[in-house]
Amino acid sequence: MAGEISPSPPEIVSSLKPHLFRTSPSFRLRSPSLNSLRLHRVFDLFDRNGDGEITSEELCLALDRLGLGVDPAELSSSIASYIPPGRLGLDFDSFNSIHRALGDALLDADGFGGEVEEEEEMREAFKVFDEDGDGFISAKELQVVLGKLGLAEGRTIDRVQLMIGSVDRDHDGRVDFLEFKTMMKAVDVQSA
Repeated sequence: MAGEISPSPPEIVSSLKPHLFRTSPSFRLRSPSLNSLRLHRVFDLFDRNGDGEITSEELCLALDRLGLGVDPAELSSSIASYIPPGRLGLDFDSFNSIHRALGDALLDADGFGGEVEEEEEMREAFKVFDEDGDGFISAKELQVVLGKLGLAEGRTIDRVQLMIGSVDRDHDGRVDFLEFKTMMKAVDVQSA
């Protein structure tokens, strides 16, 4: 994009709700190849029609579904210079550029916290799924979150119960925090 100036990361961040981004040790993963794989998955999730690009409308919808509402006009303005000429939305490389710019703006040089910060981040992620705050993720809660994300895995309760059963060590039909941590670590290993 010769001659175009991309908005600075603070301009992009300012178009998002203030609580959307805070310094996080898990914002970028330690493994660049794993980070790229996960970023591709996020890209595919946001690319609702599968055309290989994310329009500002698709991005706004995805953020709204995650409870991270943005002003559509501000978001469009913020990402416009990242959209390649002749395209209607962000391709993966442009999406990756925004991700890197946000990471550089929000994190210090190494961007990674210690185990305490990782534990805190894991607890925050657990709370997203534990909607009633009882310390467990039920099949219904998992189905709701998967549904909000538009994932096929959440379409039937039977499939969700199978997912829970795969990590439910005490066989109570729910996922507690320790089981959740085990599940998330398994996802990291399987994705690598």
